[in-house]
Amino acid sequence: MKFEILAPAGSQESLVAGVRCGADAVYLGGKVLNARRNAGNFNDEELEKAVAYCHQRGVKVYLTMNTLCRDNEMEEAYNLVEKALSFGVDAFIVQDLGVIKMIKSCFPDAKIHGSTQMSVITPEGVHALKEMRISRAVLPREMTADEIAEIREKTDLELEMFIHGALCMSVSGQCYLSAMIGQRSGNRGLCAQPCRLSFSADNSKSFDLSLKDLSLIRQLSKIKNLGVISLKIEGRMKRPEYIAAAVTAVKKAINDEYSIKDEILLKSVFSRSGFTQGYFNNEMNKAMFGTRQKEDVVAAKNVLKELSHLYDNENPLVPIDLRLECLKDKPVKLTASALGKTVDVFGDVPEIAINKPMSKEGLTERLSKLGGTQFYANEVDVCLDDGLIVPASKINALRREAVEKLSETKRQNVQALPMESVQPRAKAGELYFTARFSDAEQIPDQHLFERIFIPIWSAIEDFIDNRAGVELPRGLFGKEEQLEKRLVQLKKAGVKNALCGNLGAYRLAKRLGFTVFGDFGLNAFNSSSASQIHSPILSFELTIDEANRINAEDTGIIAYGRLPLMLTRNCPVQNNIGCEKCRKNGSLTDRKGMVFPVVCSPYPCVEILNSVPLYMADRMHEIKTDFIHFYFTNESKDEIEKIAALYKNRSKADFDYTRGLYYRGVL
Repeated sequence: MKFEILAPAGSQESLVAGVRCGADAVYLGGKVLNARRNAGNFNDEELEKAVAYCHQRGVKVYLTMNTLCRDNEMEEAYNLVEKALSFGVDAFIVQDLGVIKMIKSCFPDAKIHGSTQMSVITPEGVHALKEMRISRAVLPREMTADEIAEIREKTDLELEMFIHGALCMSVSGQCYLSAMIGQRSGNRGLCAQPCRLSFSADNSKSFDLSLKDLSLIRQLSKIKNLGVISLKIEGRMKRPEYIAAAVTAVKKAINDEYSIKDEILLKSVFSRSGFTQGYFNNEMNKAMFGTRQKEDVVAAKNVLKELSHLYDNENPLVPIDLRLECLKDKPVKLTASALGKTVDVFGDVPEIAINKPMSKEGLTERLSKLGGTQFYANEVDVCLDDGLIVPASKINALRREAVEKLSETKRQNVQALPMESVQPRAKAGELYFTARFSDAEQIPDQHLFERIFIPIWSAIEDFIDNRAGVELPRGLFGKEEQLEKRLVQLKKAGVKNALCGNLGAYRLAKRLGFTVFGDFGLNAFNSSSASQIHSPILSFELTIDEANRINAEDTGIIAYGRLPLMLTRNCPVQNNIGCEKCRKNGSLTDRKGMVFPVVCSPYPCVEILNSVPLYMADRMHEIKTDFIHFYFTNESKDEIEKIAALYKNRSKADFDYTRGLYYRGVL
């Protein structure tokens, strides 16, 4: 199995750097709907040229459309897909369920890769992607080698994984911190990286959300045994020298040529106090954390000029086969084959040599002179009658013409079916209430909630006594078999409903016969994505007006609660002060003194909650969804009874709160 080296391209220069240094594929974004909207990216004309440049060199192009899409942006997404396919884009990297459905419905020949922001972390989740006719899963960076092996063992989908670049503290697709703080949503491609600022578990102004960069370049033999086919380098916001260094390093590692000198060079061009392999090796500890230091910046300045020379010139990466026929009384014919194409070019009839006739060796040497092009001579075959001569300039011209013809690219014919239009749905009936509780002891004796959910690890009698549904955790790393056994127990005990915010959990609960309800972690952001989920709790990154217009059955929004801003596998409190001091009462304090509770669970993730709860009781007349959902976390039973009364009476709050993004929206 041959690895694919997949390089980021945030600009044309970065694209050239990646290709010339040996990338097999690049991923890049258009001007809209991609997760790095602050990169240079490519307009339509630039995208067409970029695809042509790559395909002329045997390099694939994957277009990132890995952001959430509003209803009024779906037409723009459709147009982008149609243009990109006509340019020859090889696949689309997609997050949004609605965009996936649109592409598959309207462009049946298009290939889709499931973005890491889909938060697919289990075999069941990968099976869900396959059912959507997605051809590749981009695995989250938070997975261990054993967890990747489990997915490979139980599924046959193509797997792609990040092997070098920045690490987010949150599970991809489950971070709302940047959106909540400054309206710049990571799910919309404008993350402001607030996690790189001070968030401290001990009020020391430490940086407890800032991870070192990932580098698994020394782990390629292990990764190969895991059945991963694509090695992805993160860095569409990075400069071309970084791309060149990373691609070169990966290529050297594949050829067993990677040395400590190469690693030092890679650290110099960009690192945050070095690199980490913590997630992959299942070593999640304080050693994974780091910040950009002055010495890191100084080191980069010293190597940039050296690295820029890696992509100064065209690198002959594409083999070409040439056959020259130079026969008496026939026009000279040159046949060239490369990039899956074969072309013929013709010259003049050769003359009879007066002095020194041509030789096969001389013609082979001349045909092999492909310097300055992307080609190198592979097989050269010369069929030559004795005593003939053709001017060297004519042979050179034939060679150039053949190379030009092989390099030609044409727009593709695209099979495009029309997209269904979406009309806003008129709401019918009164709002009803649903709730999740972090503990069954919080549930009031008398309550207004039509559906309630408690965590899967709650006692079976708590489910029975409260007629509660089960809330499945979003972070299921390596726990799917354990989860399935527990769900079977609950099903036998009479539990019927399941609240799922993860594709794998959703599919598993549905397969086991539960009535499945969609939680906010599925990021339903448009009518199409919401329509694929049963009774979805819509993304809280929508505005009230946007949520009200979603055309899907039985939609709801979170109307109360401390919103979970991060789902993280590496506990920031544990790695600073330790579990003993925390006693499950940890928090982070930012540079402005705001306190963000950190909630742990028996499953391998913690949630970082907003500093104040979302509150909408006095604005409920503006909510036109079918239900509202209460996200109870650290409230006492008495506090919950008080909050329920406030909502019943639609009263103003007498405590600090936020309206979230319902009136601000995200950019």
